[in-house]
Amino acid sequence: MSRQRAQRVAERIKEEVSDILRLEIRDPGLYKIISITNVEVSRDFGYARIYVSVFGNHQEQENILKILEKAAGFIRSELGKRIRLRHTPEVEFRLDRSLEYSAHINDVLKSLNTGAGDEKVE
Repeated sequence: MSRQRAQRVAERIKEEVSDILRLEIRDPGLYKIISITNVEVSRDFGYARIYVSVFGNHQEQENILKILEKAAGFIRSELGKRIRLRHTPEVEFRLDRSLEYSAHINDVLKSLNTGAGDEKVE
């Protein structure tokens, strides 16, 4: 499998799953608070790991992940209708915590910067 093909398939899965969540899943609050950030496909296209960013607290994130896991079969069947692959990949949802991590690093850097300029040199 070429890397370019894998990237094209991953991007197509990302687009289609976004549309499925927006148009097919009957929970209007779901699409408003999540964003698909990345999709990784296995070499044989048998599995697609879909990373989602959920805007909310830890409990809301876990609840959304449970909803997505319950809907995985439906999402997979819809993917099968929309994309042309020999076999429709199994879908797995994971939380993308990169935004949280980025915010934490930013806070640490800000605290270091505010403390570094306080010393006086004589």
